[in-house]
Amino acid sequence: MPFFSSKVPADFPSSQRLDKYIASLPNGMNRSKLKSGVTEILVNGKKVKISQKVKAGDQIDIQWEDNIPDNIDPENIPLDIVYEDENVTVVNKAQGMVTHPACGNWSGTLVNALLYHWGRQSIEQLKEGSDAEILERRRPGIVHRLDKETSGLIITAKNRDSEEWLQKQFKDKTLQKEYICICTGRPPALKGDIRTQIIRDPKNRHRFKAVENTEEGKFARSLYHVVATYGNYSLIRVRIKTGRTHQIRVHMKFLGCPILGDSTYNKPDSLFPDASLMLHSCRLKIRLPGQQNLTTFKAKTPPRFLEVEKKLKKKYPKK
Repeated sequence: MPFFSSKVPADFPSSQRLDKYIASLPNGMNRSKLKSGVTEILVNGKKVKISQKVKAGDQIDIQWEDNIPDNIDPENIPLDIVYEDENVTVVNKAQGMVTHPACGNWSGTLVNALLYHWGRQSIEQLKEGSDAEILERRRPGIVHRLDKETSGLIITAKNRDSEEWLQKQFKDKTLQKEYICICTGRPPALKGDIRTQIIRDPKNRHRFKAVENTEEGKFARSLYHVVATYGNYSLIRVRIKTGRTHQIRVHMKFLGCPILGDSTYNKPDSLFPDASLMLHSCRLKIRLPGQQNLTTFKAKTPPRFLEVEKKLKKKYPKK
């Protein structure tokens, strides 16, 4: 990916928005490119938004992606539909599928598949406008997301009214999301309530970190229950009360039992060297548009879980 680096001169007289400052440089880039193509903006090593004010001596590093498509196109990609009506589609997302188009993944996403499934046309992408408008065009119907390597339940909206109905429940935290994961190691207790702040890891900008006794970052809460242990491996159910990026992966690492197959937060495992991320969204309890009672959706256990469990049961007695 292209990379831009610049240091604000020591005699720069005042502070200025980053996007305006970059646009003013002879080798800079315009604000529309900053909004639509940038993958990461760092000022003095910390990730910031384009509205960040910069001042004399600041080091600016920007990474972006060229060749942003003009349209998001429908793609005939098979989907495991758990439930569908005139307002929503509930999908058991396959591992490896990105939720919505973004830098590095402009095709093959859940959005591309849904556009085809719903019989929609291509969606023209905005190159100008607010951040919210640009993002809205990239993720029609998406009210929450799962990491690329996380499989399982995701609910999508087929119209704007349904999207607002579902978004309110995520905002108000009146729904329930439950996951299963297989971890290396055992947590200190069979069940617990994890409450931490989550910050970006200062040693690795692609990772996050759980920290306590600080107001830095964003609050995250996860409830966990150990279903079974096999030697130094644990099968754990997790219900999240907040929806932070990498939340379960970070919280399991915080407990000392990172998720098996997690190349970001765990080391390769000698017993399962080819394991992919063992994290699956198995249960979703939510009110469908126009309904007062919660509806529960369940996703079957993926084959990769069954294969790992089978090997663990042969090697270790269940406890």
